[in-house]
Parts: sequence; structure tokens; C-alpha cells
Amino acid sequence: MKTAITELFGIQHPIIQGGMHYVGFAEMAAAVSNAGGLGIITGLTQKTPELLAKEIARCRDMTDKPFGVNLTFLPTLSAPPYPEYIAAIREGGIKAVETAGRSPEAYMPALKAAGIKVIHKCTSVRHSLKAEKIGCDAVSVDGFECGGHPGEDDIPNMILLPRAADELKIPFVASGGMADGRSLVGALAMGASGMNMGTRFVATKEAPVHDNVKRALVKATELDTVLVMRALRNTERVLKNRGVNELLEIEREKGASLKIDDILDQVAGVYPKVMVDGQMDAGAWSCGMVVGLIHDIPTVKELIDRIMAEAEAIIRQRLTGFLDGEIETQRARAVA
Repeated sequence: MKTAITELFGIQHPIIQGGMHYVGFAEMAAAVSNAGGLGIITGLTQKTPELLAKEIARCRDMTDKPFGVNLTFLPTLSAPPYPEYIAAIREGGIKAVETAGRSPEAYMPALKAAGIKVIHKCTSVRHSLKAEKIGCDAVSVDGFECGGHPGEDDIPNMILLPRAADELKIPFVASGGMADGRSLVGALAMGASGMNMGTRFVATKEAPVHDNVKRALVKATELDTVLVMRALRNTERVLKNRGVNELLEIEREKGASLKIDDILDQVAGVYPKVMVDGQMDAGAWSCGMVVGLIHDIPTVKELIDRIMAEAEAIIRQRLTGFLDGEIETQRARAVA
């Protein structure tokens, strides 16, 4: 399948693995890239630019296909040394960067000078248009369904994607609720040129996380995520667990006076406890509503091959059938 996204990044399938804290290691990125998608190393999971350089080199040993790096721009007092991270990305020969968080505008000159294609994660049309204006090559449009930070507008993808298609000139991928061939075809129908998957890729054999995490995703339903930190305007969709219940109780008690310090125990340092140690009740960790569509733990290749086969069948058989009347004829015969 060829789309603007496969052409932009030089990949076989229009599927991107989003950057995920303590998930986007070389193993994950290489598995996705080897299966024809665009794998992404999560830059800030690597504590220093030097460690990121080593992780990029490690990934190069695992794949000869294109892969990228996620760089999240955090609103912190002591910001990571972003110029040094970008230098490691450039020197590692990376040609695709997924940016997230705050606007990457200040760092666009350095990224573009290195010949890097930038895809920025956005939760609204207005932010997508700003990304286009500052020179991003594509955007990942994240609907309200997504795991992690869905923004504050609460617009689901059935509305957000067509709105993005109406306004944007650069290509975009759909993120949030993406899991299978139906997701891909739906995203394409609404104007996207591919899809970005996060939560679905965690439940794969190659995902470098504790088996408890994968089992929890298979067991959960679409009713098992919840939004936290709304009072802080830092809304995050997470999987329900004991630590999250404690966080929600604190939020109820504090109301509008909630401060980040009130919930540090439930949000700080949680990812290594969950992803590495398998402590499923440690606190808040990102998970999308798409968890309701996760029922197995395939290899990454099995998953991507299945998605593409499903998408082709839907397009060639079901949708074409609507045009030539075959589906309606079959239904009429069934009724008769």
C-alpha cells in the first residue's frame, strides 16, 4: 500500500509505532521497521544523549530499514539537553523524528538542517496547522481515545480526522483507537495517510516490557481506562489500577486546589516499576481505549501482516461490494 506517509518515510506499510516511555527501545523499533512499518526509539527514555546514541547504534544492528526517534519537549524547569539529543540523532543517521509535547519550533532549524523529516503529535486542528506552519513534514493527529495525553478539547477521531483533512496540506496519520485493519481503512477514509499505534504494539511478543503488562492489556476492556490530572490541565488517559484509584481519590478530595506534589507518589517514577518490574498497581501509566480491541499477543510481523491483509480485504471486498451491489444481493438472498 502506497500513501503519502509510506513515500515520506520510505516504508512499506503506512503504520507508525509511536514513541512510548520505557517501551520504545531498539528491540521494539527494529521489530516494527523489519515488518514494514516505521519503528520509533523513545529518546528521553535514554537518560543521556550518549545513551541515545548507543541505542540508535543497537537498533542499526537489528534492522537495515528506516526507523526514527521520538523527542518529547517537556514543560520542565530543568529541560533535558535537547541540542545534544538532536546531535545524537543527526550523528546516528536518523532521518525521521516524531516530536511531541510542546512545539518543536525552536529546534526545527537544527532538525531540518540535518535533513530530518519531522512528524509532530497534535491533539487539535489548530495545533496541527501550527505544526504545518513551522515546517513539520507531517502530523500525528491524536483523538480523545488515545492513551497518554489527549489534550483538553475532548474531540474523538470521527470528528478530528475529517477536520484535519479539511484544513491541512501536509499528510497526517491517525492516532488513538488504532488496532487493526478496520482502524487503518477508517483512518484512510477520513483523510489520513496512515496510522500510529502505541498501546496495540505493547501487546506484542517483541515489546520489551514485563509479561504482566501484556496480560493486563489482553484482559482489559474499553471501559478500563480513565482520565487523570484534568484539574492540572495535563490530562492523561491511563489504565485503571490500585494506584490510579488512590490518585482519583486525592483528586476528589483536593478538587480545583490539586497540585502535582499531591499526586507525585502515583505519577513519578511509575514506568520502570510497571514496564520493567511488572508492578501493575504502581500508579498511572498511559493506555488507550483501544485496549478493548486487544485480544492476543502476536509477533509484530504477525500483527502488521494481519492488519494489512484485513485492510486489503475490507477495501477490495466489502467496500467494493457496496458499489457493485453484491453485499445487498447477498443480504436479499439471506432474507429470501
